[in-house]
Amino acid sequence: MIAIRFGLFYEHQLPRPWGDGQELKLYQDALDQVEIADRVGFDYVWEVEHHFLEEYSHSSAPEVFLAAASQRTKRIRLGHGIVQLPPAVNHPARIAERVATLDLVSNGRVDFGTGESSSSAELGGFGVRRADKRAQWQDAIDAITRMFVEEPFAGWNSADIRMPPRNVLPKPVQKPHPPLWVACSRRETIQFAARNGIGALSFSFVEPEDAGQWVDDYYRIIASGECVPAGFAVNPNVSVVLPMMLHEDEATAIDRGIDGAHFFAFALAHYYGTTPHDPGRTSVWDEFLERRDSRGFSREEIIANAESLNVNVGSLRGAVGTPDQVAELIRRYESVGVDQISFVLQAGPNKHEHICESLELFGKSVLPRFAEGRDEREAAKAERLAPAIEAALARREPARRPPPGYRIDEDAEVARVHRPSRRPLRRPDIRTAARRRFQRGFYKLVHGRSDAQIEKRFGPGAQRVFFAGMARAFDPSASAGFTGELEFRLSRAEGRTVWTLRIEKSRARARSGPAKDPALTLTMATADFLRILAGDANPASLLMDGRLELRGDHYLAPRLSEMFGGPSPY
Repeated sequence: MIAIRFGLFYEHQLPRPWGDGQELKLYQDALDQVEIADRVGFDYVWEVEHHFLEEYSHSSAPEVFLAAASQRTKRIRLGHGIVQLPPAVNHPARIAERVATLDLVSNGRVDFGTGESSSSAELGGFGVRRADKRAQWQDAIDAITRMFVEEPFAGWNSADIRMPPRNVLPKPVQKPHPPLWVACSRRETIQFAARNGIGALSFSFVEPEDAGQWVDDYYRIIASGECVPAGFAVNPNVSVVLPMMLHEDEATAIDRGIDGAHFFAFALAHYYGTTPHDPGRTSVWDEFLERRDSRGFSREEIIANAESLNVNVGSLRGAVGTPDQVAELIRRYESVGVDQISFVLQAGPNKHEHICESLELFGKSVLPRFAEGRDEREAAKAERLAPAIEAALARREPARRPPPGYRIDEDAEVARVHRPSRRPLRRPDIRTAARRRFQRGFYKLVHGRSDAQIEKRFGPGAQRVFFAGMARAFDPSASAGFTGELEFRLSRAEGRTVWTLRIEKSRARARSGPAKDPALTLTMATADFLRILAGDANPASLLMDGRLELRGDHYLAPRLSEMFGGPSPY
């Protein structure tokens, strides 16, 4: 059995309406909560980096909050959950400097979580192309970890990062660098974390039994030749995030915590879908109150006397209940090998005093049940994985040295950074560039148009072209070995059309008509289907709005974009 750890997860949520001093109180309350968590035995506090996500997250400078927390705590680990790595948001050298400085002021307590961002507000705000963000993450994490260990850093020259040799200072306390993590939201990104030898910070509200499949995949890859570490150390851990509110009386716990849990999920869908948002004016809280029932967040569906706590979006209750109920839920995660659970208490309208009471009660009545033998189990895990980790690190390219005799030359270095790249595009890059140009043009034709206008512009004959294009764009490496049929039922004013994509032998074929035995059936309006293809609609939002119906393997649905040549939505 694994040794499970516990953390707190902060977005710094602040629903409207706002009054004077509320952000000040929000931050000061959170620091008080972290101090309690440290005292009662929590292992981690995680703080996000988000920008422009009003009400959902007022946490744009996590390194400042975590530095403040470091001076009010003694043992709790301080996790960036996550730092956004696209260089337009954070230059890699500045990330390395801030993480190392935080490690110094906290006496070596930092965990370095990383991510790409996927909200339109952030990507658009910083001018990051969605299709480029995964490559930028890979580029940046390699450069940053080298900055931690190379003296001096030997420089970097890529499409997104150009930097001459410099000694990036200070260096972190933890050697070779703080533990690395990456944000994950589905099975494929869990596997991605394992291939890079870093911890998986899962932000999906996943049931324990489903999480077990993710854990099995993760540790299978860690132990295989597929694992090539992104850094200079391997951090084999899987963490999940759950909403929590604790009380000895179940009904009281629900009354105190369910609105916060539901608002957290609603606001997440608001910013990561296609819900219209007017900066400085849209009230996400008002939309939540108006639409929560229709979006599946009805308060009336959450009742006391539950035999077992549910996690998924259908109820999103998570760890809202009594100590016994929450302990039973934790046991289910522990039994399938999850290494850490981080709890979201500061969410929506949840009150500071209720959060503090929950933390105290967790430390008194839940945490001790999982403390016995934890150190021994962690030592056994480390010993078991040691040969695989040693083999993985041998596959990682070593630290480099700068060119002999390199000397700082401002004029030459500035000219080099601003020199246009003359590298010829590789064939995949040419295809990607062509696809981006097509999608930008397609988006302009679809954006802001009514269903009737879209149907008139793109008649039934256009569907054949689009499905044939999807078949040609199929990427077997993104399909996780899937073989079978996908059925699309598309409605329009004149009736319904049905298309099937059959995947076999690493190829996709499109044909009109129903599938014989579809692994997944997607039912939606033709106009919404075209909006998805154009990047003008998010399937998750359509699903929550009741405009997209899925039948079959729901875990297959999030993979479709990448399977057919599109970017990851995560």
